[in-house]
Amino acid sequence: MSTDRKAEVTRNTGETQIRVAINLDGTGAQKLDTGVPFLDHMLDQIARHGLIDLQIEARGDLHIDAHHTVEDVGITLGQAFAKAIGDKKGIRRYGHAYVPLDEALSRVVIDFSGRPGLEFHVPFTRSMIGGFDVDLAHEFFQGFVNHALVSLHIDNLRGVNAHHQCETVFKAFGRALRMAIEFDARSLGTIPSTKGSL
Repeated sequence: MSTDRKAEVTRNTGETQIRVAINLDGTGAQKLDTGVPFLDHMLDQIARHGLIDLQIEARGDLHIDAHHTVEDVGITLGQAFAKAIGDKKGIRRYGHAYVPLDEALSRVVIDFSGRPGLEFHVPFTRSMIGGFDVDLAHEFFQGFVNHALVSLHIDNLRGVNAHHQCETVFKAFGRALRMAIEFDARSLGTIPSTKGSL
């Protein structure tokens, strides 16, 4: 089992320049500067509720819109997770969480399966949260899934306030991550798959 589950990844394209550093066995410490304040707020939820130390610096073509920045942060975070988690020996593999916020309730279930798959069912009640286009939440998670190689099911079960809907999704994601990447003392460091690899 890896005892140093840390990683740093940089991504530089014609649209974005991103650096992500993570410690999967952290305390929830974070330093976030993506240029998209609402995204920083959501990433903070992942760090705090996942107990993952997270540093993200991003510069993107925000003069166009936030699409490339949000998507590429998801991609780079997924790459960092894949690098940090290593061979997955001893982890629980599966994680799930229900999180409420006032009238809103979301459920997130994750499997570090080695295969990308996203089911995203969030009927946002409006298209913008402040200056944040809610479509970008899907783009973030799609980028993460494609590069972390996880199966991820996200369902907002109810909600009226779009901010609450989105925040419950990200909080539940952090909680589900925390469960899935924890070491299971009973596993004796084996890979949780009948195939012997993930």
